[in-house]
Amino acid sequence: MAAGEELTLSSHIQHHLTNAKVCTTEAGVSFNKACSEAGFWTWHIDTLAWSVGLGILFLWLFRSTAKKSTTGVPGKLQCFVEMLVEFVADNVKDTYHGRSRLIAPLALTIFVWVFLMNLMDLVPVDFLPAFAGFVGETAFGMDSHDVYMKIVPTTDINMTAALALGVFILMIGYSIRIKGVLGFVKELTLHPFSTSNLPLQIVLIPFNLLLELIALVAKPFSLALRLFGNLYAGEMIFILIGAIGLMQLPLHFTWAVFHILVIVLQAFVFMMLTIVYLSMASSDNH
Repeated sequence: MAAGEELTLSSHIQHHLTNAKVCTTEAGVSFNKACSEAGFWTWHIDTLAWSVGLGILFLWLFRSTAKKSTTGVPGKLQCFVEMLVEFVADNVKDTYHGRSRLIAPLALTIFVWVFLMNLMDLVPVDFLPAFAGFVGETAFGMDSHDVYMKIVPTTDINMTAALALGVFILMIGYSIRIKGVLGFVKELTLHPFSTSNLPLQIVLIPFNLLLELIALVAKPFSLALRLFGNLYAGEMIFILIGAIGLMQLPLHFTWAVFHILVIVLQAFVFMMLTIVYLSMASSDNH
């Protein structure tokens, strides 16, 4: 959008839904609009920065709390962290039926990290993007309308897909580790239709493989889309509220109170489904 062009509702929404991009073109390193035809290797630097930053915040907060923990009367933060760790540990114990020292720390990391990324949705929608535009204009001489910043990583399908892909890789790894390569192949080719008739079983292999591959791929696919869809819809409502001007704060607060439930619930659902999928992958029984 050119400088001085009237900011319409449509352009306002589009601006807030656009990630800050960096890519490599024939002209060298390029940003934002120059990356529109850069292809696959376009990096959403706002998603990367906020997700990594919130991950570091999580690690620092929990590590510092663990170092300062005491067997005496604990502080409020220590109480909160201990309750959270116990809550996650109980869910892992009830849901994961295999043996692994990785699952509980993984579940805790997923829950807190996704929660923190979701929590950014409560920041007033114009605050940080407007600040980024001000910095870009005053420090770098950029048009503020050409400065983009999406502060909620989980409203970027690339982020939720990356999380789901990580879970998918763990699912495959646990399946092969517990069942072996041959056992994993048998699981994909001899179920759900199985018979003692060898020629018929050979005929059924392609159908079994197709169904099992669809079921396998659907798990990370649904993980990514569920988290993305819920947070994207919530962000869209915040953007629409932010477009109405002075009355946005009361409406923002009202929607934020309701949206807190979505933020917590989606982090919990992502964690629980991850545990369930890894438990299924670790099971010897189909």
